[in-house]
Amino acid sequence: MPELRKDPVIGRWIIISKERRKRPTDFPVEKFEGTGGFCPLCPGNESFTPKEVLTIKGDSGSERQYDWDVRVVPNKYPALVIEGDLAKEGVGLYDQMNGIGAHEVIIETPYHDQTFADMPKERMAKVFRAYKERILDLEKDPRFKYVMVFKNHGQAAGASLEHSHSQLIALPILPRMIVSEIEGAKSHYNYKERCVFCDIIRQEIKSKERVVCENDSFITITPFAPRTPFEMWILPKKHSSVYASMDDNLLLELAALFGESLQRLCKCIENVPYNFVLHTEPLHSGGLDYYHWHFEIVPKLTSIAGFEWGTGFYINPLPPEEAAGYLRDCLV
Repeated sequence: MPELRKDPVIGRWIIISKERRKRPTDFPVEKFEGTGGFCPLCPGNESFTPKEVLTIKGDSGSERQYDWDVRVVPNKYPALVIEGDLAKEGVGLYDQMNGIGAHEVIIETPYHDQTFADMPKERMAKVFRAYKERILDLEKDPRFKYVMVFKNHGQAAGASLEHSHSQLIALPILPRMIVSEIEGAKSHYNYKERCVFCDIIRQEIKSKERVVCENDSFITITPFAPRTPFEMWILPKKHSSVYASMDDNLLLELAALFGESLQRLCKCIENVPYNFVLHTEPLHSGGLDYYHWHFEIVPKLTSIAGFEWGTGFYINPLPPEEAAGYLRDCLV
């Protein structure tokens, strides 16, 4: 029989359709075709991107020498622009403002064919460091309230370039998803005087049903009410609301577990398209005791159609307990 499951943070309902139960091999995906030929993100083509706002240099002992390991550049076709004033105004009952923000591309590697899952933890840690440094820099601008960091991997997940990269967008307003999470976390904290994410971690470690992998500082789980098959959350075990507060040692531990989690996913489903998103405390918040930063990895394996748009529910054909089992069984 199908199950209705409720997300304990934001109250979103999910349908686990066991009658449609699928195995990893039942999710055929297409390999990224790419555009072929010229790539503006490769070394030597730096003049074809806007001037970088951050460069992390490569290690001196590396086999192939490039001037950089990670570059962050403004998006050539930004969703929001950094110059100008917000100019908020009402138009009757409607509200509007100028599209002010920052839209940047994090070029994660100089190697065109290296995927995020294939990166050694030292290189991935540099990408996570770039996220941290850009968030801290953009926080200095009082116009911005939130920095959304995300990655689209594969054409089905929205990637337009094959070269591994992620993006960040600084926003002058709080995203509705983050507001819902904060409100849900605050409600739980007011009732139980505990962080809901810390409670989730404790329960998942105790039950082991949905734990994919873990190390001393981080844990990867398939959430109780996942939107898609093989959705994973990566959370710090020690309570923290601010991603950018991590030191370099923690960045390395995060990279190690993040890499293992993605490798398990890619072993389960070849050429899997996915998105990941960083959820962290809003800028200028001063520390929220009841919130807990985390990454959400969402494979693009099911379609959103009329029912999902009309209800806000998601239909998932694979219980998260089974997904976690498949992921644990994958050798990496």
